[in-house]
Amino acid sequence: MSAIELAPELAEDFERILEHLAANAAEDAASRIVDIVRAIDVLERNPLIGRPAGGNLRELVIGRRSRGYVALYRYVDEIDTVFVLALRSQREAGYAR
Repeated sequence: MSAIELAPELAEDFERILEHLAANAAEDAASRIVDIVRAIDVLERNPLIGRPAGGNLRELVIGRRSRGYVALYRYVDEIDTVFVLALRSQREAGYAR
């Protein structure tokens, strides 16, 4: 199984998502975060499941429509590690950083 490392900046992405959900009175904000984390956990066994995103980066598509998110990550085969770099809503244009 591959190791998963989360970039420290991912905390800001989760905060931004939670603020958006709170501002729009989403009833199940906590379950959405759980769904995102579970989807990222899939990368332990399938590190190349995400679509190519240019360079050595990949994107993991999580959910769909208003419940859809995209995790930007890089898999380093030599050390069998997935580095999750950023997270955004599928409706956002680009990543925050």
